[in-house]
Amino acid sequence: MKRISIRPYLPSDTDATLDIFLRAIREVAAQDYSTAQIRAWARVDNRAGWAIRRGSRPTWIAELASKPVGFADLVPDGYLDMMFVHPEYQGLGVASLLLAQVEQKARELGLDYVRTEASITARPFFERRGFRVLKSQKVEKHGEILSNFLMEKSVAV
Repeated sequence: MKRISIRPYLPSDTDATLDIFLRAIREVAAQDYSTAQIRAWARVDNRAGWAIRRGSRPTWIAELASKPVGFADLVPDGYLDMMFVHPEYQGLGVASLLLAQVEQKARELGLDYVRTEASITARPFFERRGFRVLKSQKVEKHGEILSNFLMEKSVAV
């Protein structure tokens, strides 16, 4: 098995991260959300805005054989906004490596906690890695209401 590596996001990663995001929602999260919810969630109306957002904060790319297979980011206040893994590379430890990178960066920033809004699909992953649910939420995406969970984990040393 080839080794998964983590590297910083580059502007040239825009299309790869868009593809990973859309496919992960359409092919993985679809097991937990309705077709209408998936259609509303798996939508990026502004490619340039997406690229600016990824480049505005620490963002990492997971690669396998030089191919991007996942990504994650961290807002400087400790909010893990996005972490997605390509459907064909689920179960290989990609998300675990990305989360370890996020947690390391949070500690470097002197943060005590990492918080995220986990989907129904992602909740078990985060729970297995020490996150706890703070509250269940209903969020609106393009006219559809989706359930998710505000979760946090202590990363204090």
